[in-house]
Amino acid sequence: MQRPTFDDFREIRRGLPVIAALLFVAALAFPMWRISVDAVQYPSTTLHVSLYAYPHLTGDFIEMARLNHYVGFYFPDPVLVEPNFPVEENAIDVPEWSLGPVAFVGVSLLSVFVAVAPTTEKLKRGLKYQFGGTVLVFTVMLADIQYRLWQAGHTLDPSAPVMGVDGFTPPLWGQYQVANITSVSRFGLGAYMAATAVGLLAVGYYYRNESVAFGDLPARLRSGLTGLPDAVRDRLGRDGEADDDDDTPHSPTTTTAETQRPGARP
Repeated sequence: MQRPTFDDFREIRRGLPVIAALLFVAALAFPMWRISVDAVQYPSTTLHVSLYAYPHLTGDFIEMARLNHYVGFYFPDPVLVEPNFPVEENAIDVPEWSLGPVAFVGVSLLSVFVAVAPTTEKLKRGLKYQFGGTVLVFTVMLADIQYRLWQAGHTLDPSAPVMGVDGFTPPLWGQYQVANITSVSRFGLGAYMAATAVGLLAVGYYYRNESVAFGDLPARLRSGLTGLPDAVRDRLGRDGEADDDDDTPHSPTTTTAETQRPGARP
C-alpha cells in the first residue's frame, strides 16, 4: 500500500488535518467554558468557575453550588464519572457528558487517518466526510449541553430557600440573572482551540482538489480572488470593471453659464 511521504504533508490538504488533530487533543487540557458570578452573598468578590470537556470543574465551584442551592438549581450529574464537585441527589443525570473526551480523541484520530490516505481520491473523500462529521459531532454536543442546561433550569427544587423562581436556561454564551445572582458565561481557551481545529479542517476541505503547499498560501491570500468561488470572483470582477469605468477621465465640457458670461468669445 502506498503511503504518503513527508513532503506530501507540506500540502494544505494533508498538513492541516494533522494540526487540527493536535488541537483537538490539546483542547482537553483547557477550559471549554468560564462562568463569572456576582451575588449579594459575596459582595466583595466575583466567583469564577471553569468547566472542561469532561466532568471536571475548577475555581469557586463549592461557593457556586451553595448559591445554586438557594434557587434549587443543581449542576447535572454525569453519573459515569465521579465528579470533583458536590452533586445533589436531585440533580439530573447526563451520562453522555462523560463521552466528551471520547468525541475529541475520536475526531482527532479520524483527522490523522484521513491525512495519511494512500491516494488522492481517498484523501479528498476522507476530507469531505471528516469535515462534515466533525461539524455534526460538535453541533450535537452543543445542542445536547444546551438541552441539559434547559432541563436542569426547568426542574428546580420546590423546597429551595428562595421560592417562586421561574424556570430558566443558562446560556452557553451570555449573561443571565436569577433572583439576586448574575452570571456571565463565556467560551474558554479549549473551545477556541476546538473551533480553530474545525476551521483548519474547513480550509483543508476547500483545497482538497489542489496540491497547494503551505508556502503557496501567502501568495494565494495576496492574490485575493484566486481562492474564491467562481461566482464570488465573477461578481468582484464585475464590480472592479464598474469602478474602472467610473475612474475613466472624461473630456472637459463647457457649461451654458460659462458660454454666456459677459465678455465671453463665441
